[in-house]
Amino acid sequence: MTDTTMVFIILPALFLSILLFVWIGRRVGAQRSREETERERVGLVTVETAIYALLGLMIAFTFSGATSRFDTRRAQTVQEANAIGTAYLRVDLLPAATQPALRDKFRRYTDERMAVYRALPDMEASNAHSDRALALQQEIWIDAIAALRSAPGQASLLVVPALNDMIDITTTRAVALRTHTPEVIMGALVLLTLICSFLVGYGLAGGKAFATNLHMLGFALMMTVTIYVILDLDHPRLGFIRLDYVDQAFADLLAGMK
Repeated sequence: MTDTTMVFIILPALFLSILLFVWIGRRVGAQRSREETERERVGLVTVETAIYALLGLMIAFTFSGATSRFDTRRAQTVQEANAIGTAYLRVDLLPAATQPALRDKFRRYTDERMAVYRALPDMEASNAHSDRALALQQEIWIDAIAALRSAPGQASLLVVPALNDMIDITTTRAVALRTHTPEVIMGALVLLTLICSFLVGYGLAGGKAFATNLHMLGFALMMTVTIYVILDLDHPRLGFIRLDYVDQAFADLLAGMK
């Protein structure tokens, strides 16, 4: 899913669908209002209240999950920058002759890792940067292990764990990048929104045209905006809610690599 697809196709389709279901509910409500008894109406209100509560619960659940993943991705970005920075500093423990080449590979590796996420939502370009970063990662590991053979024994206790942390976080971030709200949950949220739209329209039957239309538009707009915010939080490299500012940690790290 791209930002263009979400903004120009998915959201307008959702907005219009909500309006359609509200309108259908209004028409059905207008036809049923003449035959509906007070007892039936009380029963319907009870059911409507339960469904509205379920919609509120679903929104809270999906919003909370998306926010949690957003915070996790932000923390992981800083964590990786710190891991690379620590490993880079511990190159000082290796023999002096091996340090310049390793430092150069660290700079290139940091640049490629930053580019992996800056290239999004272009997955092809992002994957190309990821492949180059992986190749550099392997070279750094091989060169560091070779250099440790000529270094003091205690150097391995500091260099190897730092390199492991630098390598492990890349897998963690790759999984986090592809982790979103399950499609079945988003589908259930949209379905529940449409059902509630029908019930809203049913409840608006018989009202004055201006007030009814205003409520219809307001409900459709707010539900569309709410679902968009959830999707945006879940895809922070696509829309208005972004993680680009966190990449400054990588830029600062790269600038400090002398």
